[in-house]
Amino acid sequence: MKNFPHSSNTLSVNGNRTLAQVSPYRILLKAGSHLQLLKQVHAHLVTTSRYHHLPLLTKLATSAVSAGAILYAQKLFLSAPTVDSFLLSSLVTTTSKFDFPLHTIFFYRHMLARKISPTNYTYTSVIKASAKLKDLKAGKVVHCHVLANGFRSDEFVQAALVSFYAKIGELEIARKVFDEMPQRSIVAWNSMISGYEQNGFAEEAISLFYEMRELGVQFDSATLVSLLSACADTGALELGSWVHEYVKSNAINLDVVLGTALINMYSKCGNVSKARGVFNVMNEHNVVAWTTMISGYGMHGYGKEAIDLFRLMLNLGMCPNEVTFIAVLSACAHAGLFQEGREALAIMKDYSLVPGMEHHVCMVDMFGRAGLLSEAFQYAKELNPVQPTPAVWTALLGACKMHKNYDLGVEVADNLFVAEPDNAGHYVLLSNMYALAGQMERVEMVRNAMISKGLKKPVGYSIVEIDQRAHLFSSGDMSRPESMAILQFLDELIQQIKEAGYVPFSQAILHELEEEEKEYALRYHSEKLAIAFGLLKTSPGELLGL
Repeated sequence: MKNFPHSSNTLSVNGNRTLAQVSPYRILLKAGSHLQLLKQVHAHLVTTSRYHHLPLLTKLATSAVSAGAILYAQKLFLSAPTVDSFLLSSLVTTTSKFDFPLHTIFFYRHMLARKISPTNYTYTSVIKASAKLKDLKAGKVVHCHVLANGFRSDEFVQAALVSFYAKIGELEIARKVFDEMPQRSIVAWNSMISGYEQNGFAEEAISLFYEMRELGVQFDSATLVSLLSACADTGALELGSWVHEYVKSNAINLDVVLGTALINMYSKCGNVSKARGVFNVMNEHNVVAWTTMISGYGMHGYGKEAIDLFRLMLNLGMCPNEVTFIAVLSACAHAGLFQEGREALAIMKDYSLVPGMEHHVCMVDMFGRAGLLSEAFQYAKELNPVQPTPAVWTALLGACKMHKNYDLGVEVADNLFVAEPDNAGHYVLLSNMYALAGQMERVEMVRNAMISKGLKKPVGYSIVEIDQRAHLFSSGDMSRPESMAILQFLDELIQQIKEAGYVPFSQAILHELEEEEKEYALRYHSEKLAIAFGLLKTSPGELLGL
């Protein structure tokens, strides 16, 4: 056995009593996660020949893990004279609990090498570790072990597998495991719903929630947080409001996580006053809650309110993070609060924060929206030692179009094209800018380059929520049974707004089309189709979730 250098074993415990006079297990309990005391207990076990006592060694090793001394715990294990299932199982579960996934896999492999049968706790711990490592291969291997060793019906293990596959992005496998579970725990339901939402399938998350509700499964706060995120992603304001009412009527604790999810949902669905109402009644606010509310103000043009809330946050002693400053700078850019934005960027250093590229994008956007295009261009070019990202050039290009500075816009578009030469969206922007500048020969050149590379303009979509269901539209969409009725109704609306003075702006789109074709493209834009459909399907006074 390898002995470690050890300290004196005369540490005082419980008054004048020493290690030699007190039960080692009681000392370990008292030591907790204090590494120095643990090492002294280790020394005592070695010098008193008790190191072979596996329950004591197990407690010592797991206490070392909880103290964060993972390498020390590993050395304790490797130096053990014998190893049993309790020691290895305890190390697997403890390393998983304290977020040492590599060592969880390490100890699990030692279990397999010694032909020790894992328990359901072992499997859930190893699956959790595989998810932390985003190791699909390791997770699939463990899944095979689960099936081979008769844990197919264990709801805890199966729920862990659903969570693993969902977190790793393997949603089809996650759903297959979920569907085959004889009994689905709330953990399994939540894992599947959050998996859909976090991987960009918000509609599927909402659909699964409806299924859960119809089956009478009692959902919890975690379910509602994932559902609210899905509502925010799809603009499902009606369903999000239902969740809020459910929380209030069932006296569910509005903790910082659930409260922030509500703020985010209301903000993204356009109801900022409701978001602030939730913020005001929350008992606790962390930096995420503050940032979400500031961002909500900013995305809807309430720059002054965003700045006021930011100042209140600082006055109350809450430390902002990088994301907070992005929210503040974005709010200033959208509201034209140029001076306030510069002040916000300047105080980042007071919180030991270094501006990143997203902060620079906000600053360029702020210069550009204020019409200070030369300053914005100079700011972008002076971003040393880092190079401006496409997002910087895109922000500046938008400002050039807004202020009709097409000559500078062409130069900016050229930089964007160089930064990402295979992005079809950049080709379209460059083509539009050339057209606005009157350089039609270059429009044709860009169009031919897209054709030669096989690039196509990305399709844009618009969503409208009716009766807690989201409906997706693309430009010129004729896939619905009601398509003719939608087009007819839209034509009537456009005729009415034309009589009121509306003139379609067709200069900035599809320059290879004739004027009539441009007007057609604008007339049947995805947003207009979504609005027309929503108006057809709702009664006067009803709210549309767009």
